[in-house]
Amino acid sequence: MITLPDLPYPYDALTPVISANTMHFHHDKHHATYVKTTNELLAQSGGAPKDLETIVVDAHRSGNKTLFNNAAQAWNHGFFWMCMSPARQQPPGELASAIGTAFGDLPGLKTKFVTEGAGHFGSGWVWLVADGAGAITVVPTHDAADPLSESGLTPLLVCDLWEHAYYLDHQNDRKGFLEAWFDTLPNWEFAASQWSAGRSRGQAWRYPAPSRSMAAE
Repeated sequence: MITLPDLPYPYDALTPVISANTMHFHHDKHHATYVKTTNELLAQSGGAPKDLETIVVDAHRSGNKTLFNNAAQAWNHGFFWMCMSPARQQPPGELASAIGTAFGDLPGLKTKFVTEGAGHFGSGWVWLVADGAGAITVVPTHDAADPLSESGLTPLLVCDLWEHAYYLDHQNDRKGFLEAWFDTLPNWEFAASQWSAGRSRGQAWRYPAPSRSMAAE
Protein backbone atom coordinates (compact mmCIF):
# COMPACT_ATOMS: atom_id res chain seq x y z
CA MET A 1 0.00 0.00 0.00
CA ILE A 2 1.00 3.60 -0.56
CA THR A 3 1.96 5.05 2.81
CA LEU A 4 1.51 8.41 4.51
CA PRO A 5 5.03 9.57 5.38
CA ASP A 6 5.70 11.36 8.64
CA LEU A 7 6.54 15.04 8.43
CA PRO A 8 10.30 15.65 8.39
CA TYR A 9 9.93 18.13 11.29
CA PRO A 10 7.53 18.75 14.20
CA TYR A 11 4.06 20.09 13.41
CA ASP A 12 4.89 23.47 14.96
CA ALA A 13 8.30 23.84 13.30
CA LEU A 14 7.12 26.18 10.52
CA THR A 15 5.39 28.76 12.69
CA PRO A 16 4.43 31.54 12.32
CA VAL A 17 4.13 31.14 8.54
CA ILE A 18 2.33 27.79 8.86
CA SER A 19 0.82 26.92 12.22
CA ALA A 20 0.74 23.52 13.88
CA ASN A 21 -3.05 23.59 13.49
CA THR A 22 -2.74 23.94 9.71
CA MET A 23 -0.08 21.23 9.55
CA HIS A 24 -2.25 18.78 11.47
CA PHE A 25 -5.20 19.37 9.13
CA HIS A 26 -3.05 19.47 6.01
CA HIS A 27 -0.95 16.37 6.68
CA ASP A 28 -3.23 14.23 8.87
CA LYS A 29 -6.46 14.92 6.99
CA HIS A 30 -5.84 16.14 3.43
CA HIS A 31 -2.68 14.20 2.58
CA ALA A 32 -3.96 11.14 4.41
CA THR A 33 -7.20 11.18 2.42
CA TYR A 34 -5.36 11.27 -0.91
CA VAL A 35 -3.28 8.28 0.20
CA LYS A 36 -6.34 6.37 1.41
CA THR A 37 -8.30 7.02 -1.78
CA THR A 38 -5.35 6.07 -3.98
CA ASN A 39 -5.06 2.74 -2.19
CA GLU A 40 -8.80 2.11 -2.49
CA LEU A 41 -8.74 2.81 -6.22
CA LEU A 42 -5.75 0.53 -6.72
CA ALA A 43 -7.46 -2.23 -4.75
CA GLN A 44 -10.55 -1.94 -6.95
CA SER A 45 -8.48 -2.25 -10.11
CA GLY A 46 -6.19 -4.97 -8.79
CA GLY A 47 -3.15 -2.85 -9.56
CA ALA A 48 0.13 -3.33 -7.72
CA PRO A 49 2.66 -0.78 -9.07
CA LYS A 50 6.14 -0.55 -7.65
CA ASP A 51 6.02 3.13 -6.69
CA LEU A 52 3.79 6.19 -6.56
CA GLU A 53 5.68 7.87 -9.38
CA THR A 54 4.63 5.05 -11.72
CA ILE A 55 1.02 5.32 -10.56
CA VAL A 56 0.94 9.05 -11.30
CA VAL A 57 2.53 8.80 -14.75
CA ASP A 58 0.48 5.79 -15.85
CA ALA A 59 -2.79 7.33 -14.64
CA HIS A 60 -2.00 10.52 -16.55
CA ARG A 61 -1.16 8.64 -19.74
CA SER A 62 -4.26 6.44 -19.56
CA GLY A 63 -6.61 9.32 -18.78
CA ASN A 64 -7.68 7.87 -15.41
CA LYS A 65 -8.46 11.25 -13.89
CA THR A 66 -9.75 10.01 -10.54
CA LEU A 67 -6.65 7.92 -9.84
CA PHE A 68 -4.37 10.62 -11.20
CA ASN A 69 -5.89 13.35 -9.05
CA ASN A 70 -5.52 11.39 -5.84
CA ALA A 71 -2.14 9.80 -6.58
CA ALA A 72 -0.63 13.05 -7.83
CA GLN A 73 -1.93 14.94 -4.81
CA ALA A 74 -0.38 12.33 -2.54
CA TRP A 75 2.95 12.74 -4.34
CA ASN A 76 2.73 16.54 -4.46
CA HIS A 77 2.17 16.75 -0.71
CA GLY A 78 5.05 14.39 0.05
CA PHE A 79 7.30 16.58 -2.07
CA PHE A 80 5.92 19.77 -0.51
CA TRP A 81 6.88 18.67 3.01
CA MET A 82 10.45 18.13 1.82
CA CYS A 83 10.57 21.58 0.24
CA MET A 84 10.35 23.33 3.62
CA SER A 85 12.84 23.73 6.43
CA PRO A 86 12.46 25.18 9.94
CA ALA A 87 15.91 26.77 9.54
CA ARG A 88 16.13 29.68 7.13
CA GLN A 89 18.45 28.87 4.22
CA GLN A 90 20.00 30.48 1.17
CA PRO A 91 20.51 28.79 -2.21
CA PRO A 92 23.98 27.23 -2.32
CA GLY A 93 26.69 27.59 -4.97
CA GLU A 94 25.68 26.34 -8.39
CA LEU A 95 21.95 26.67 -7.74
CA ALA A 96 22.46 30.30 -6.74
CA SER A 97 24.28 30.86 -10.03
CA ALA A 98 21.46 29.24 -11.98
CA ILE A 99 18.95 31.47 -10.18
CA GLY A 100 21.05 34.50 -11.06
CA THR A 101 21.13 33.50 -14.72
CA ALA A 102 17.37 32.94 -14.90
CA PHE A 103 16.04 35.70 -12.65
CA GLY A 104 18.89 38.11 -11.96
CA ASP A 105 19.02 37.29 -8.27
CA LEU A 106 16.99 35.66 -5.47
CA PRO A 107 14.66 38.70 -5.11
CA GLY A 108 13.98 38.38 -8.83
CA LEU A 109 13.00 34.75 -8.36
CA LYS A 110 10.80 35.69 -5.42
CA THR A 111 8.96 38.26 -7.53
CA LYS A 112 8.31 35.71 -10.27
CA PHE A 113 7.35 32.94 -7.84
CA VAL A 114 4.95 35.10 -5.83
CA THR A 115 3.44 36.71 -8.94
CA GLU A 116 2.75 33.36 -10.58
CA GLY A 117 1.33 31.86 -7.40
CA ALA A 118 -0.79 34.81 -6.34
CA GLY A 119 -2.18 35.27 -9.84
CA HIS A 120 -3.02 31.61 -10.34
CA PHE A 121 -6.77 31.15 -10.70
CA GLY A 122 -8.21 28.48 -8.44
CA SER A 123 -6.41 25.62 -6.74
CA GLY A 124 -3.03 24.26 -7.71
CA TRP A 125 0.70 24.55 -7.12
CA VAL A 126 3.56 26.85 -8.03
CA TRP A 127 6.81 25.04 -8.90
CA LEU A 128 10.43 25.90 -9.43
CA VAL A 129 11.62 23.41 -12.04
CA ALA A 130 14.79 22.68 -14.02
CA ASP A 131 15.40 21.10 -17.39
CA GLY A 132 18.19 18.67 -18.16
CA ALA A 133 20.65 21.46 -18.85
CA GLY A 134 20.04 23.05 -15.46
CA ALA A 135 18.00 26.02 -16.72
CA ILE A 136 15.30 26.87 -14.21
CA THR A 137 11.86 28.44 -14.46
CA VAL A 138 8.67 28.93 -12.45
CA VAL A 139 5.65 26.89 -13.51
CA PRO A 140 2.15 26.97 -11.99
CA THR A 141 -0.09 23.91 -12.33
CA HIS A 142 -3.82 23.48 -11.83
CA ASP A 143 -5.40 21.14 -9.29
CA ALA A 144 -3.25 17.96 -8.99
CA ALA A 145 -1.05 18.48 -12.05
CA ASP A 146 2.70 18.23 -11.45
CA PRO A 147 6.02 18.01 -13.35
CA LEU A 148 6.10 14.21 -13.09
CA SER A 149 3.90 14.12 -16.16
CA GLU A 150 6.15 16.49 -18.12
CA SER A 151 9.15 14.84 -19.74
CA GLY A 152 12.51 16.46 -19.05
CA LEU A 153 11.51 18.57 -16.05
CA THR A 154 12.79 18.10 -12.50
CA PRO A 155 10.91 19.84 -9.66
CA LEU A 156 13.14 21.76 -7.27
CA LEU A 157 10.61 23.44 -4.97
CA VAL A 158 6.85 23.75 -4.74
CA CYS A 159 4.35 25.73 -2.72
CA ASP A 160 0.76 24.60 -2.26
CA LEU A 161 -1.85 27.06 -3.58
CA TRP A 162 -4.91 25.16 -2.34
CA GLU A 163 -6.74 27.18 0.30
CA HIS A 164 -6.33 24.49 2.94
CA ALA A 165 -2.57 25.18 2.84
CA TYR A 166 -2.87 28.72 4.15
CA TYR A 167 -6.43 29.80 4.95
CA LEU A 168 -6.37 29.11 8.69
CA ASP A 169 -3.27 31.29 9.06
CA HIS A 170 -3.56 33.89 6.28
CA GLN A 171 -7.25 33.85 5.35
CA ASN A 172 -7.60 34.96 1.71
CA ASP A 173 -4.18 36.65 1.54
CA ARG A 174 -2.48 34.14 -0.74
CA LYS A 175 0.11 36.70 -1.82
CA GLY A 176 1.06 37.44 1.78
CA PHE A 177 1.37 33.73 2.46
CA LEU A 178 3.61 33.21 -0.57
CA GLU A 179 5.84 36.15 0.36
CA ALA A 180 6.28 34.92 3.91
CA TRP A 181 6.78 31.36 2.70
CA PHE A 182 9.47 32.30 0.19
CA ASP A 183 11.34 34.47 2.70
CA THR A 184 11.58 31.87 5.45
CA LEU A 185 10.70 28.28 4.56
CA PRO A 186 12.31 27.01 1.31
CA ASN A 187 14.65 24.07 1.81
CA TRP A 188 17.33 25.27 -0.60
CA GLU A 189 19.62 22.36 0.21
CA PHE A 190 16.89 20.01 -0.98
CA ALA A 191 16.33 22.16 -4.08
CA ALA A 192 20.05 22.03 -4.84
CA SER A 193 20.02 18.25 -4.55
CA GLN A 194 17.10 18.08 -6.96
CA TRP A 195 18.86 20.47 -9.35
CA SER A 196 21.93 18.22 -9.37
CA ALA A 197 19.77 15.13 -9.90
CA GLY A 198 18.15 16.78 -12.89
CA ARG A 199 21.61 17.05 -14.42
CA SER A 200 22.30 13.35 -13.82
CA ARG A 201 24.40 14.04 -10.75
CA GLY A 202 22.52 12.07 -8.12
CA GLN A 203 19.10 10.60 -7.45
CA ALA A 204 15.99 12.79 -7.45
CA TRP A 205 13.60 12.55 -4.50
CA ARG A 206 11.11 9.72 -4.64
CA TYR A 207 8.00 9.13 -2.57
CA PRO A 208 8.47 6.44 0.11
CA ALA A 209 8.16 2.96 -1.35
CA PRO A 210 4.86 1.11 -0.94
CA SER A 211 4.53 -1.20 2.03
CA ARG A 212 5.21 -4.88 1.47
CA SER A 213 1.53 -5.76 1.28
CA MET A 214 1.29 -3.98 -2.09
CA ALA A 215 4.80 -4.68 -3.37
CA ALA A 216 4.42 -8.40 -2.78
CA GLU A 217 1.02 -8.82 -4.45
